[in-house]
Amino acid sequence: MKKIYYFGYYAPHEFVSGRYNVLSSATKMSYICDAIVDAGFEIEIISASGSYGFERGLKKNIAPHIVLKLFTSFGGGGLIKRILRRLVFIFQMFTYALRNINHNDTVVVYHSLGYMRIINLLKHIIKFRMILEVEEIYSDVKNEQKGKIKELAFFKKADAYMFPTELLDESVNKNHKPSVIIYGTYQVEKPRENCKFDNGILHEKKHLLYAGTFDPRKGGAIAAAAAAEYLPPDYHIHILGFGSDNEKKILQDEVDRIAKLNCATVSMDGLLSGEEYIRFVQSCDVGFSTQMPDAAFNHTSFSSKVLSYLANGLRVVSVKIPALEQSKVNEFLYYYNGKDPKSVAEAVLNIDWNEDYDSRSAIRELDKTFVKEIGVLLANEK
Repeated sequence: MKKIYYFGYYAPHEFVSGRYNVLSSATKMSYICDAIVDAGFEIEIISASGSYGFERGLKKNIAPHIVLKLFTSFGGGGLIKRILRRLVFIFQMFTYALRNINHNDTVVVYHSLGYMRIINLLKHIIKFRMILEVEEIYSDVKNEQKGKIKELAFFKKADAYMFPTELLDESVNKNHKPSVIIYGTYQVEKPRENCKFDNGILHEKKHLLYAGTFDPRKGGAIAAAAAAEYLPPDYHIHILGFGSDNEKKILQDEVDRIAKLNCATVSMDGLLSGEEYIRFVQSCDVGFSTQMPDAAFNHTSFSSKVLSYLANGLRVVSVKIPALEQSKVNEFLYYYNGKDPKSVAEAVLNIDWNEDYDSRSAIRELDKTFVKEIGVLLANEK
């Protein structure tokens, strides 16, 4: 089997302890690794994840045909210690790549400003084939024009790409190099038994769910809760997620205001994960993707909650944005326009519950397509 190298910040706690791990990126990397193996390749993940304290470097098999390489790291604060830690990491990563990767190898790189310069130098020296996984243009988020020039220059060094949306492909891949689109994790969740809220009740309510951040800049949680004012009492909106104490208070104040009205129920149901989260999601009928329509990230990112809802069989009510309209799940979404909570409610009320709806089939098809496409992309030589 041909071996593929994969750079990224990856240290899931089920495999290693004491390392920094960004759950969202690690989850997507895990899925991509599984897809690469399914396509007929071996993979070695070269992780840039540092540690909280002192941790020795290691190399271990974490799954059939998947090896994880981590470097020695030490934690602690202080400017000198941080600089030293950074230099030690750069030296280890650089020398390991020089010893193990050659110009005939294919290297997948999860784009990060943290090691962009190192990868750029290694690419220049070794001249390996680089597939760049671009999740977003970070300098756009930070609004740094000088940083964007460097970032776009680095993007041009790639031989092929992975993008989360068709729009980002169009924006970055001006020379039409080989690319694949992967919105997120295409993991279908099997239906769980006995997890509906209203089992056995003659007149069931419709249960609607918002799961995600309470950050008012994203606007999703407040918009979902506010929609209750325009829905009848036989609807119940559940809010799952996370936020600061102040963000929770703002949301709770909105929930308390709505509770005084003759309308749908709204409840804040905490922060769930794992099997508990899946069962809660499957207890609902509709998932909300209600972020601000004019936010910059909407043009180049794909909401992970949309895939999560679809993978669990829910209908999805979403703000209408080009990234979703141009996607392969467009036909499974119920759109509303603008920021008005009344528009969110109208989208819910316009759902035809008698219409055939199988969102899991869409996720299965995306999975099959991605495994095929990533196999072709990896098999192509320079």
